[in-house]
Amino acid sequence: MFVNANANSANRQKFAGELDGLSRAQVILSEFKYSRGAEVFGEAEPADYIYQVIEGAVRSYKLLSDGRRQIGAFHLVGDIFGLENGPVHRFTAEAIVDTVVRLAKRSSLEHVAETDALVARDLLSMTTSNLQHAEDHMLLLGRKTSLERVAAFLLEMDGRLTAAGVMALPMNRRDIADYLGLTLETVSRALSSLHGKGILGFLGQTQRQIVLLDRSQLARLDL
Repeated sequence: MFVNANANSANRQKFAGELDGLSRAQVILSEFKYSRGAEVFGEAEPADYIYQVIEGAVRSYKLLSDGRRQIGAFHLVGDIFGLENGPVHRFTAEAIVDTVVRLAKRSSLEHVAETDALVARDLLSMTTSNLQHAEDHMLLLGRKTSLERVAAFLLEMDGRLTAAGVMALPMNRRDIADYLGLTLETVSRALSSLHGKGILGFLGQTQRQIVLLDRSQLARLDL
């Protein structure tokens, strides 16, 4: 489950975040801490809040009729998620690691947006970004080979995670497989192939810390 996090912690005060800008001091913001594997919200639950990752990472997924899991998105620090065009959530959101999330009441934001053009524009921008990601993900799943999918994933994470030249992945290979519509074995073979070609290197025993050694060659795989 979750517990209320300390919203006044110094290491969080420096993180302004987009929801702060949207709130205009008219929307109450709360922070909650979710343990690794804890559910933030479930599919078909009321979409009453909008969320932003302050620390950690979240995955949004849907369970298919045959029991398989399809991950639709990974939400990293700074990302806003849970913004729906209907009254309920279409996916389940779950903390990948211990995670702190900021919540804002959806109805309050919508009320502010009715009279504040900047807030309305920001909400539209978030909605458009989510749609663009969904379209890119659909193309990735439908038209690319397994190696191209893994390359596209690494390039996406490189742009969102890399610090000091190292990409520290919060998700494991099972998560990556369920995001790319591949098997765990296929993802492992693709990463091993890229490592063998000198495109990437691994740090640590878990191999979740990745160094991209040849971005141009990796980008050519994602054409």
